[in-house]
Amino acid sequence: MIYRDLAYVSNPHPRQMLDLFLPESQMKAPLIIWIHGGAWRYGSKEDGVPVDYVAEGYAVASINYRFSQHAIFPAQLEDCKAAVRWLRVNAAEFNLDTDRFGAWGASAGGHLAALLGVTGDVAAFEVGENLSVSSRVQVVVDYYGPTDFLQMDDHRLPTGSLHNRPQSPESLLVGGWLEERKEMVARVNPVTYVTNSSAKFLIVHGDADPSVPHHQSELLAEALEKADVPVSFYTVKGGGHGEFTDPRVPAVTKEFFAANL
Repeated sequence: MIYRDLAYVSNPHPRQMLDLFLPESQMKAPLIIWIHGGAWRYGSKEDGVPVDYVAEGYAVASINYRFSQHAIFPAQLEDCKAAVRWLRVNAAEFNLDTDRFGAWGASAGGHLAALLGVTGDVAAFEVGENLSVSSRVQVVVDYYGPTDFLQMDDHRLPTGSLHNRPQSPESLLVGGWLEERKEMVARVNPVTYVTNSSAKFLIVHGDADPSVPHHQSELLAEALEKADVPVSFYTVKGGGHGEFTDPRVPAVTKEFFAANL
């Protein structure tokens, strides 16, 4: 069963919609919430959706969120949280297991998935409707999401993207040049919110990523380990910014969901 363009808020912005893919099983299904990438400025809930997991008994929700040209951070995280809350409120209708919600994203989507995993108790990001239910997710799969924007250029490849400039995707997300928005840079960093109650994580990142330096994921993995949060960190040797050919990537992802969701 497939439901398209479900609004997860009242009077939605055109981007505040999700698609929901349900398995045939009559049992309550664990839910994978897919968050697409695209530098917080482009992309679609139709991009890269892991619909193959539906045949494995998972429900899959693919969400859109407002872009940085529509509203700066934290609008993107607020939208993701609103979608999670809406899915919990409507779980009975769609036969979802509210205790088994996972977030999975790539690049900018990985960043937002990571934020969902570490801000389950951060009230400041809970705005809008369905506030009586939790936006917490139990597990996160973060594919090469950025963390500390101000460290990206220090660890970029020689031919890699520059980030600390006024018109970079990161600067546009926080509403100004990173050098002049350091408080916002800290606020947008998942590491800021890591506690021992954070979700379990799988992080996957290529060590030859020209867009998001591998070091960005090292920072998050280190913080999670320090807080005693279960985290698996898989490095794709020679891997760039996604489109991995390493067969272990889909395998470790599937194993992680099977063991934890």
